[in-house]
Amino acid sequence: MSSLKDLRTRISSVTSTRKITRAMQMVSAAKLRRAQSEVESARPYADNMSLILRRLACETGLCGLDHPLAGGRGADQVHLLLVCTSERGLCGAFNSNIVRLASRHANRLLLEGKTVKILCVGKRGLEQLVRLFPGKIMDNVSMPAVDGSVFDFASLLSNRLSSLFDEGRFDVCTLFFSYFHSVISQVPTARQLIPLSLEDKKGESFEKEDGSTSFLSDRGLARTHAASIYSYEPGESEVFSFLLPRNIGVQIFMALLENAASEQGARMTAMDNATRNAGDMLDKLRLKYNRQRQAKITTELIEVVSGAEAL
Repeated sequence: MSSLKDLRTRISSVTSTRKITRAMQMVSAAKLRRAQSEVESARPYADNMSLILRRLACETGLCGLDHPLAGGRGADQVHLLLVCTSERGLCGAFNSNIVRLASRHANRLLLEGKTVKILCVGKRGLEQLVRLFPGKIMDNVSMPAVDGSVFDFASLLSNRLSSLFDEGRFDVCTLFFSYFHSVISQVPTARQLIPLSLEDKKGESFEKEDGSTSFLSDRGLARTHAASIYSYEPGESEVFSFLLPRNIGVQIFMALLENAASEQGARMTAMDNATRNAGDMLDKLRLKYNRQRQAKITTELIEVVSGAEAL
């Protein structure tokens, strides 16, 4: 049985922890509002760029086969997994869900006899993947703060992927991140970057709670523009060749923004749960402390009364 001193120490420790978790919850709530606003502002740009590329590649008859970033190099042996996670923890299962989806994809490729390489963005994903796939980690890139430098970081990462593809270091690149639905719902998502997937976003996979795979909706963009007719200047081929490399950076940028909002939402939820659990623990500890204190006082009174009667 714990002594009264031990209980007082635990109560003090849990109280301090609850203050920290409550402060982290408030900070995450403030950051979430900004991150959610940035995601909602950037989504239409990224979605419409993808839509335009699909229209150019299919509806105009280009089919993208003449561009390596669209049609590939005719090989499907080496797969690069770009796994985006966070730099910090204390955000529930946010990082684990992304790593789990990437791991299942990697294991499926390995069973098919493919070569898998992993490029990590964020050290939390690296810590898990380096244990699961030793020797498969190509590199790790530190995730920048969510500010004006994120797009520059995404552009640099896009240029690096394009260079690696031109050098023949991989054949297919798949991006893994967490799609932000709400504060309590963040969906681990896989999106093929290279070569360009000609499917709409209904072909974008994510992991469900039962471990199966489902698909994200394209939010009606294809239906909205299905009947639209566009004229491109200077021409379809030129526009397609210009937008295709830029689209890689835009999709990485969107993934980083989605991850930032998802991370804050997951951390806010996790810290709220931790604060509630700390409060419940404090109630139990205080009840136990008061019972032991009352029992000790009662025991001392009995000893005093017994001693007085003995005299």
